[in-house]
Amino acid sequence: RDLMPRTLEGQITMEKTPSYFVTKEAPARISSMSKGTKLIVVVRDPVTRAISDYTQTLSKKPDIPTFESLTFKNRTTGLIDTSWSAIQIGIYAKHLENWLLYFPIGQILFVSGERMISDPAGELGRVQDFLGLKRIITDKHFYFNKTKGFPCLKKAEGSSKPHCLGKTKGRTHPDIDQEVVQRLRDFYRPFNMKFYQMTGQDFGWD
Repeated sequence: RDLMPRTLEGQITMEKTPSYFVTKEAPARISSMSKGTKLIVVVRDPVTRAISDYTQTLSKKPDIPTFESLTFKNRTTGLIDTSWSAIQIGIYAKHLENWLLYFPIGQILFVSGERMISDPAGELGRVQDFLGLKRIITDKHFYFNKTKGFPCLKKAEGSSKPHCLGKTKGRTHPDIDQEVVQRLRDFYRPFNMKFYQMTGQDFGWD
Protein backbone atom coordinates (compact mmCIF):
# COMPACT_ATOMS: atom_id res chain seq x y z
CA ARG A 1 0.00 0.00 0.00
CA ASP A 2 2.91 2.37 0.77
CA LEU A 3 4.10 1.94 -2.83
CA MET A 4 0.76 3.12 -4.25
CA PRO A 5 0.19 6.80 -5.11
CA ARG A 6 -1.89 8.71 -2.55
CA THR A 7 -5.44 9.36 -3.67
CA LEU A 8 -8.35 11.33 -2.32
CA GLU A 9 -11.78 9.91 -1.54
CA GLY A 10 -13.60 9.41 -4.85
CA GLN A 11 -10.41 9.09 -6.91
CA ILE A 12 -9.38 5.83 -8.57
CA THR A 13 -5.86 4.50 -8.07
CA MET A 14 -4.55 2.34 -10.91
CA GLU A 15 -1.42 0.22 -11.11
CA LYS A 16 -0.38 -2.26 -13.77
CA THR A 17 2.04 -4.99 -14.67
CA PRO A 18 1.48 -7.90 -17.07
CA SER A 19 3.02 -10.39 -14.63
CA TYR A 20 0.36 -9.99 -11.91
CA PHE A 21 -2.07 -12.31 -13.73
CA VAL A 22 0.43 -15.18 -13.87
CA THR A 23 2.19 -14.67 -10.50
CA LYS A 24 0.89 -17.29 -8.06
CA GLU A 25 1.17 -15.07 -4.96
CA ALA A 26 -0.47 -11.98 -6.49
CA PRO A 27 -4.21 -12.75 -5.88
CA ALA A 28 -3.74 -13.41 -2.14
CA ARG A 29 -1.54 -10.33 -1.70
CA ILE A 30 -3.94 -8.02 -3.54
CA SER A 31 -6.93 -9.48 -1.69
CA SER A 32 -5.26 -8.93 1.68
CA MET A 33 -4.54 -5.31 0.71
CA SER A 34 -8.05 -4.60 -0.62
CA LYS A 35 -10.79 -7.17 -1.24
CA GLY A 36 -12.75 -4.59 -3.23
CA THR A 37 -10.03 -4.06 -5.86
CA LYS A 38 -11.33 -4.12 -9.43
CA LEU A 39 -9.11 -6.06 -11.80
CA ILE A 40 -8.68 -5.46 -15.52
CA VAL A 41 -6.94 -8.13 -17.58
CA VAL A 42 -6.06 -7.57 -21.25
CA VAL A 43 -5.88 -10.89 -23.12
CA ARG A 44 -5.16 -11.76 -26.74
CA ASP A 45 -4.99 -14.92 -28.86
CA PRO A 46 -2.47 -17.04 -26.90
CA VAL A 47 -0.71 -18.22 -30.08
CA THR A 48 -0.15 -14.64 -31.30
CA ARG A 49 0.80 -13.69 -27.74
CA ALA A 50 3.47 -16.43 -27.59
CA ILE A 51 4.96 -15.36 -30.96
CA SER A 52 4.93 -11.72 -29.83
CA ASP A 53 6.64 -12.68 -26.55
CA TYR A 54 9.32 -14.54 -28.52
CA THR A 55 9.77 -11.58 -30.92
CA GLN A 56 10.34 -9.26 -27.96
CA THR A 57 12.98 -11.59 -26.46
CA LEU A 58 14.61 -12.10 -29.87
CA SER A 59 15.10 -8.33 -30.24
CA LYS A 60 17.16 -8.34 -27.02
CA LYS A 61 18.88 -11.72 -27.48
CA PRO A 62 19.31 -12.44 -31.21
CA ASP A 63 21.11 -15.75 -30.54
CA ILE A 64 18.22 -17.54 -28.77
CA PRO A 65 16.96 -20.86 -30.26
CA THR A 66 14.15 -20.83 -32.83
CA PHE A 67 10.52 -20.46 -31.77
CA GLU A 68 9.82 -23.95 -33.12
CA SER A 69 12.56 -25.61 -31.02
CA LEU A 70 11.43 -23.82 -27.82
CA THR A 71 7.77 -24.76 -28.39
CA PHE A 72 8.22 -28.51 -28.17
CA LYS A 73 9.61 -30.82 -25.51
CA ASN A 74 9.70 -33.36 -28.32
CA ARG A 75 9.09 -32.25 -31.91
CA THR A 76 8.47 -35.81 -33.17
CA THR A 77 5.66 -36.50 -30.71
CA GLY A 78 4.47 -32.89 -30.85
CA LEU A 79 4.59 -32.57 -27.04
CA ILE A 80 4.33 -28.85 -26.17
CA ASP A 81 6.75 -27.49 -23.57
CA THR A 82 4.40 -25.83 -21.07
CA SER A 83 7.34 -24.84 -18.85
CA TRP A 84 8.38 -22.21 -21.42
CA SER A 85 6.87 -18.94 -20.12
CA ALA A 86 5.81 -17.79 -23.62
CA ILE A 87 3.50 -20.84 -23.76
CA GLN A 88 2.61 -20.97 -20.05
CA ILE A 89 1.26 -17.38 -19.89
CA GLY A 90 -1.40 -18.07 -22.56
CA ILE A 91 -3.07 -20.86 -20.54
CA TYR A 92 -5.47 -18.21 -19.21
CA ALA A 93 -8.02 -20.62 -17.66
CA LYS A 94 -5.36 -22.05 -15.35
CA HIS A 95 -4.27 -18.60 -14.11
CA LEU A 96 -7.86 -17.43 -13.69
CA GLU A 97 -8.64 -20.38 -11.38
CA ASN A 98 -6.08 -18.99 -8.94
CA TRP A 99 -7.71 -15.51 -9.00
CA LEU A 100 -11.21 -16.90 -8.47
CA LEU A 101 -10.10 -18.31 -5.10
CA TYR A 102 -9.85 -14.68 -3.90
CA PHE A 103 -12.05 -12.51 -6.16
CA PRO A 104 -15.56 -12.95 -7.61
CA ILE A 105 -15.69 -13.01 -11.42
CA GLY A 106 -17.77 -9.79 -11.39
CA GLN A 107 -14.75 -7.91 -10.02
CA ILE A 108 -12.62 -8.87 -13.02
CA LEU A 109 -12.98 -7.32 -16.48
CA PHE A 110 -11.40 -9.16 -19.41
CA VAL A 111 -10.46 -6.82 -22.24
CA SER A 112 -9.88 -8.19 -25.73
CA GLY A 113 -6.47 -7.23 -27.11
CA GLU A 114 -7.81 -7.71 -30.65
CA ARG A 115 -10.79 -5.40 -30.07
CA MET A 116 -8.47 -2.82 -28.48
CA ILE A 117 -6.97 -2.53 -31.97
CA SER A 118 -10.12 -2.88 -34.10
CA ASP A 119 -12.48 -0.89 -31.81
CA PRO A 120 -10.49 0.91 -29.08
CA ALA A 121 -13.33 3.27 -28.12
CA GLY A 122 -15.82 0.40 -27.75
CA GLU A 123 -13.47 -1.65 -25.60
CA LEU A 124 -12.54 1.38 -23.47
CA GLY A 125 -16.26 2.09 -23.12
CA ARG A 126 -16.54 -1.28 -21.33
CA VAL A 127 -13.58 -0.32 -19.10
CA GLN A 128 -15.16 3.02 -18.17
CA ASP A 129 -18.50 1.31 -17.39
CA PHE A 130 -16.73 -1.31 -15.26
CA LEU A 131 -14.96 1.39 -13.25
CA GLY A 132 -18.19 3.36 -12.83
CA LEU A 133 -16.86 6.29 -14.85
CA LYS A 134 -18.65 8.52 -17.33
CA ARG A 135 -17.95 7.49 -20.93
CA ILE A 136 -15.61 10.34 -21.80
CA ILE A 137 -13.25 8.46 -24.15
CA THR A 138 -15.00 7.89 -27.51
CA ASP A 139 -14.21 7.32 -31.22
CA LYS A 140 -13.17 10.95 -31.65
CA HIS A 141 -10.13 10.36 -29.40
CA PHE A 142 -8.50 7.85 -31.79
CA TYR A 143 -7.04 7.62 -35.25
CA PHE A 144 -5.51 4.59 -36.95
CA ASN A 145 -1.78 4.62 -37.64
CA LYS A 146 -1.38 2.61 -40.87
CA THR A 147 2.42 2.33 -40.47
CA LYS A 148 2.20 0.64 -37.06
CA GLY A 149 -1.17 -1.00 -37.59
CA PHE A 150 -2.41 0.28 -34.23
CA PRO A 151 -4.75 3.06 -33.10
CA CYS A 152 -3.22 6.22 -31.59
CA LEU A 153 -4.67 8.60 -29.00
CA LYS A 154 -5.23 11.94 -30.75
CA LYS A 155 -4.13 13.95 -27.77
CA ALA A 156 -2.36 12.61 -24.71
CA GLU A 157 -3.26 14.12 -21.32
CA GLY A 158 -1.41 17.42 -20.79
CA SER A 159 0.06 17.42 -24.30
CA SER A 160 -0.95 18.59 -27.75
CA LYS A 161 0.92 15.68 -29.39
CA PRO A 162 -0.81 12.45 -30.38
CA HIS A 163 0.25 9.38 -28.40
CA CYS A 164 1.14 6.23 -30.37
CA LEU A 165 2.73 2.97 -29.29
CA GLY A 166 6.50 3.16 -28.80
CA LYS A 167 9.27 1.68 -30.94
CA THR A 168 9.27 -1.63 -29.02
CA LYS A 169 5.60 -2.31 -29.91
CA GLY A 170 4.21 -3.61 -33.18
CA ARG A 171 7.40 -5.35 -34.30
CA THR A 172 7.17 -7.60 -37.36
CA HIS A 173 6.84 -11.20 -36.20
CA PRO A 174 9.22 -13.82 -37.62
CA ASP A 175 7.76 -16.41 -40.03
CA ILE A 176 6.76 -19.42 -37.97
CA ASP A 177 6.26 -22.89 -39.46
CA GLN A 178 2.47 -23.18 -40.04
CA GLU A 179 2.44 -26.76 -38.75
CA VAL A 180 3.81 -25.46 -35.42
CA VAL A 181 1.17 -22.69 -35.33
CA GLN A 182 -1.55 -25.33 -35.95
CA ARG A 183 -0.15 -27.58 -33.20
CA LEU A 184 -0.28 -24.64 -30.80
CA ARG A 185 -3.86 -23.79 -31.84
CA ASP A 186 -4.88 -27.40 -31.11
CA PHE A 187 -3.03 -27.28 -27.77
CA TYR A 188 -4.70 -24.04 -26.61
CA ARG A 189 -8.23 -24.84 -27.89
CA PRO A 190 -9.53 -26.71 -24.79
CA PHE A 191 -8.00 -24.09 -22.46
CA ASN A 192 -9.58 -21.29 -24.53
CA MET A 193 -13.00 -23.00 -24.41
CA LYS A 194 -12.73 -23.33 -20.64
CA PHE A 195 -11.68 -19.65 -20.40
CA TYR A 196 -14.72 -18.60 -22.50
CA GLN A 197 -16.99 -20.56 -20.13
CA MET A 198 -15.37 -19.09 -17.00
CA THR A 199 -15.59 -15.48 -18.24
CA GLY A 200 -18.86 -15.73 -20.19
CA GLN A 201 -17.02 -14.20 -23.16
CA ASP A 202 -16.13 -15.78 -26.51
CA PHE A 203 -12.91 -14.10 -27.70
CA GLY A 204 -13.03 -15.89 -31.07
CA TRP A 205 -9.48 -17.24 -31.03
CA ASP A 206 -8.88 -20.07 -33.48
